[in-house]
Amino acid sequence: MQGCDASILLDQTATIDSEKTARPNNNSARGFEVIDIIKSEVDRVCGRPVVSCADILAVAARDSVVALHGPTWEVELGRRDSTTASRTTANNDIPTPLMDLPALIDNFKKQGLDEEDLVALSGAHTLGFAQCSTFRNRIYNEINNIDSTFASQRQANCPRSGGDSNLASLDPTSALFDSKYFSNLVSKKGLLHSDQALFSGGETDELVKTYSTNLRTFSKDFAKSMIKMGNIKLLTGNQGQIRVDCRKVN
Repeated sequence: MQGCDASILLDQTATIDSEKTARPNNNSARGFEVIDIIKSEVDRVCGRPVVSCADILAVAARDSVVALHGPTWEVELGRRDSTTASRTTANNDIPTPLMDLPALIDNFKKQGLDEEDLVALSGAHTLGFAQCSTFRNRIYNEINNIDSTFASQRQANCPRSGGDSNLASLDPTSALFDSKYFSNLVSKKGLLHSDQALFSGGETDELVKTYSTNLRTFSKDFAKSMIKMGNIKLLTGNQGQIRVDCRKVN
């Protein structure tokens, strides 16, 4: 994605290379209709389009975490919406579930984020699900860094072939913001290869251990990193536009 400019919301057109079908987003990034509803209601209350889709996304992300018993933080407002999108940029810049720790660190560093941000923001996987195609190799071929019982349980719903879109929760309490994601990593029960990479004998092990036993510290660091991530490659002032419809350029 280009940055925190709502480029991901743009649908495919003759001139827009939609990011919705980029490999990391396809059949994964969802809920666009919820943003449409929020945008419509905000514009109705304000009387005209004065709040950007980018700001709505940032506030919705915060409020979703709060609704699932996670921390809150002050969302800095004033973002503008992009008039372009780039599937290629999304494919190149969004971390993949197959990345090892050095690749993850490098990926985050390119966005101005450090190792603490990497671990804290990966903790967003305390919520949600992943498709079989993203963790199949891990549960069948990664013998030394995965709990065997956990692997067998995941294999029951993720065969060696077929069932690519079958879902598994990223942690045992997929609708609750807690620290069990990190407890899973310590127990070698990370669902994605990129999850377990955070606890695999590298420099992020100690922070994973800390978060696994200290929800308050994780919550504080997560909020801080969300603010930091929310300021990546912003459009402000006269840049971009305030879209009338989040799915298309004015």
